[in-house]
Amino acid sequence: MYISLVIPAYNEEKNIPVLYERIVSVMGKHKYECIFVDDGSSDGTFEMIKQLSQKFDEVKGLAFSRNFGHQTALLAGVSDAKGDVIITMDADGQHPPELIPDLLNKMNEGYDVVNTKRNLTADAGLFKNLTSSWYYKIINKLTEVRIEPASSDFRLMSRTAVDAFLSFPEKDRFTRGIISWMGFHQSVVHFDAPARMSGQSKYTLKKMVRFAWDGVTSFSSKPLKISMVFGVLSLIFGLLYATYTIVIFFLGKAIPGWTSMMLVILFLGGIQLLSLGIIGEYLARIFSESKNRPHFFIRDRC
Repeated sequence: MYISLVIPAYNEEKNIPVLYERIVSVMGKHKYECIFVDDGSSDGTFEMIKQLSQKFDEVKGLAFSRNFGHQTALLAGVSDAKGDVIITMDADGQHPPELIPDLLNKMNEGYDVVNTKRNLTADAGLFKNLTSSWYYKIINKLTEVRIEPASSDFRLMSRTAVDAFLSFPEKDRFTRGIISWMGFHQSVVHFDAPARMSGQSKYTLKKMVRFAWDGVTSFSSKPLKISMVFGVLSLIFGLLYATYTIVIFFLGKAIPGWTSMMLVILFLGGIQLLSLGIIGEYLARIFSESKNRPHFFIRDRC
């Protein structure tokens, strides 16, 4: 059995040699390749990958022409992988290589996909834990596919599952949703995520919000339906208020009211802008897909 390890990396120069040392100690006599994907790093990440590839035949490297994003880096590495089994993991050490034997044991039980779920993350604060919990509750309410809470992109896939994964042509990829939607025989291995070996997380609040929204818009049209519900409720509210004003007018009690007028305008305007924003987001995704541009460009490889 030939195993491919796919590891996206963005400014992880210090972490890569330490991580690979741990991988070597875990893989033992397994036949494997280790594909690092440099996602447009601004430090010496790819130079470090090159040095490792010169010392170890198992190490391969891809360097993007710019930063295309973590999900695209995963796609590039998986596309290049030759293994019968592919394991994807991050380069920061929070996906411990020591868990790989457990993933392989699960696969030997007959699973095509073995996902991982974090019990806890050593350097995650209360805010991140709470927002993560809320997010998975919301997305599982909105989408038809279930995404395991606290899941990660640390997983094992058989060649059959990988071929299915690579058949998806879409550009804005939400890997966790795709894997769940694919089906196949899947299992979960639980683990405790340690703190990063060094450096800081590349997922800023802005990127996490973008990632979360990609998950919703990739697998659900319910936000569009919700905007329609808001529109219907606004129409009902407007008709009721119109009836009220007509009755008041004929009773001779009509008093020009700036406050009530502004409330109605602001309420209806807010609903309209929210609905237009949701529709615009979906249109932007359609526009992006229609251009059919390449997912990424490789600047260098080793």
